[in-house]
Amino acid sequence: MQPHTVIDVMIILERGDRILLAERANTGYADGLLNLPSGKVDPGESVIEAAVREAQEEVGITIDPAALRTVHVMHYRNPDGRPRIGWFFATAHWTGEPVNAEPHKCTGITWHHPAQLPDHTVSYNATGIAHYLKGDTFSVHGW
Repeated sequence: MQPHTVIDVMIILERGDRILLAERANTGYADGLLNLPSGKVDPGESVIEAAVREAQEEVGITIDPAALRTVHVMHYRNPDGRPRIGWFFATAHWTGEPVNAEPHKCTGITWHHPAQLPDHTVSYNATGIAHYLKGDTFSVHGW
């Protein structure tokens, strides 16, 4: 039987020529690596609702759903062979100042130039950001 496809949302918060990344910790997945504010879509939740919720939970900001731009969708198979669909949203508009709202899962947040991501950025996120910068709206990886 084919495993369930996980639906992820990644939020590219834009401030000038920088984007926000968070350093993962104590999660059991990619700890010590940088990633976008992100998470899985909960049952009964739209991808937009999930993006708004994840931004609030992870970095303490409020995003008006109308401010989110869909910038890339990726059909991805992770190194374990599990399929995922990643929705990448971008926005430069939100309410509040981003903070590390989940210190038990994150060691801190930092702003980076999207074309010069640190080497320790989660590859799933880095690949989606690279496609966004090229204007690609869809990609398939790992198949």
